[in-house]
Amino acid sequence: MSTAEHLKLLIEGLPAKPGCYLMKDSEGRVIYVGKAVHLRSRIRSYFQPSATHSPKIAEMVTHIADIEWIVVGSELEALILEMTLIKRHRPKYNVRLKDDKRYPYIKISWGADFPKVLVTRRVGRDKARYYGPYTSVWAVHQTLDVLRKVFPYLTCDRVITGEDKRACLYYHIKLCLAPCIGAVDREAYRAMIKDLCRFLEGRSEPVVARLHQEMERASNAMDYERAAAIRDQLYAIERVVEGQKVVLRDKIDSDVIAFARDEGDACVQVFFVRAGKLIGSEYFVLDGTRQADDREVVTAFVKQFYAEATHVPSSVLLPEEVEESEIIESWLAQRRDGGQRVRLVVPRRGPKRELVRLAAENAAETLAMLRSRWEADRSKHVQALGELREALKLAEPPNRIECYDVSNLQGTAAAGSMVVFEQGAPSKRLYRKFTINSVQGQDDFASMEEILQRRFRRWHVAREKAAEPGGKLDPAFGRLPNLLIVDGGKGQVGRAQAVLHEHDLEGEVPVAGLAKSHEELYLPGQRDPVVLPRRSQALYLVQRVRDEAHRFALSHHRTRRRKVGLASQLDEIEGIGPARRRTLIKAFGDVKAIREADVEAIAALPGISLELAKRVKTEL
Repeated sequence: MSTAEHLKLLIEGLPAKPGCYLMKDSEGRVIYVGKAVHLRSRIRSYFQPSATHSPKIAEMVTHIADIEWIVVGSELEALILEMTLIKRHRPKYNVRLKDDKRYPYIKISWGADFPKVLVTRRVGRDKARYYGPYTSVWAVHQTLDVLRKVFPYLTCDRVITGEDKRACLYYHIKLCLAPCIGAVDREAYRAMIKDLCRFLEGRSEPVVARLHQEMERASNAMDYERAAAIRDQLYAIERVVEGQKVVLRDKIDSDVIAFARDEGDACVQVFFVRAGKLIGSEYFVLDGTRQADDREVVTAFVKQFYAEATHVPSSVLLPEEVEESEIIESWLAQRRDGGQRVRLVVPRRGPKRELVRLAAENAAETLAMLRSRWEADRSKHVQALGELREALKLAEPPNRIECYDVSNLQGTAAAGSMVVFEQGAPSKRLYRKFTINSVQGQDDFASMEEILQRRFRRWHVAREKAAEPGGKLDPAFGRLPNLLIVDGGKGQVGRAQAVLHEHDLEGEVPVAGLAKSHEELYLPGQRDPVVLPRRSQALYLVQRVRDEAHRFALSHHRTRRRKVGLASQLDEIEGIGPARRRTLIKAFGDVKAIREADVEAIAALPGISLELAKRVKTEL
């Protein structure tokens, strides 16, 4: 059956209901996700001979080989599902946030008696308060370094009883209130953390007013030491907020969104206005914007940003009208505390319009800065690949580099990694993890051999599957590298060569071993290593590749160790068998997370009663 006939049959069976649809290409990759109030009409419209599509849609239609759809109960449910599917599949023809990593957030563990302030990339369904997302984890830590001087919160892992005999150094340098020794009680500490939360929300006035009252009370009680400490805290707050500019006289909460575009790239700038003050800004880069119009760019960003954001203001100022503004406003109201109304506004004049214009200027400047950085990186990548080709006497530039590493602790929880660099940059979607199964004890050579055997067996399988009718090529294992790097010296290179010989690939896949001690590259059949110049781009590239392989292997190894350790601890609890153990590990990941979880959250898991949840908490 031809693709056209297959699509015709699918379209005839489409339901006349709201839902989401996934367009797929001939290799089964999702290339577009959309939603519709009426699936049949919407999907049919793509294939009407008389339809006048935008260039992007016209190009996409030529690549559609299959369609899936999911029926939901309402247009609002379709909107929410659409965002989830875009994030999961990252389709080529959808406008989407560029970074597929999770953005950092500031987490306040409000459910604890003495809350801590953490940086996390996961927003959990717990009693904690989250602030973000931010684009730079470095900027988050910089912010917390400043705030900690104003609000000296806990950072240690002590169990707070108030009866410790000695406080840590942070108390003496005024970076902790020392509830551990009873220097401050639970209520006073939580009041300070509440002030920190208000500060992160841009509401410094109530904090300042409360501190002034406390300072006066301390002074009237002749507790001059405390009064002086509060005075210093007020000075610190003033220094932080003096840069916050009043931009809206009506003192409302707003996010101001604008963007800039250049040669297919788009950068969105968001200004955060709280109680009329501009308290901060973030920028986000979008993919898939080359052929998208401005309205599509704004609509896609608003939906994806607020799906992740922890705070939704009462109004969002935009440079363009968005599609389906009413349904998006309804969704935003659901996400807002108290379900209060949210308005999407395109200001035409006045201070709000000026704010949008200023955000657009910032977006243009940021995009120019990013473009110069990208160009510099691209130039370095080309230089590195050229230098590496010359140094290793390769037939062609190593546009695809694969690097392998092994990680274990005295032979336990052995794990391996495969990382892939394409055109000198990491291609994380092609990374693969390996759990070492056949090696007993600590034998890095045998472990490396197992990893490479499995990798090239998968290559044979991938070729066979691709040769079948309608077969698809596995992008990770179906292509051979232009350079294979193993972490190690001559011994590891020898094992790699033996594996390649077994799979009839010797001479077809160049191999090198990068030794940690002197950063030397060992090649098969050569006595002396290749020493790359100390400041060469080629050396920086192979170091980056090796370090990434090491990081990825170590991450998998730590996960295995943690799960092994967690499993052994859980096995000791009466009532926890293999099935419940798997449920707990899948839900929480480690012991620390289970300890911090509420009994109710544990009991909410399938197969775990409230009584068993209490027992788990008690015994851990």
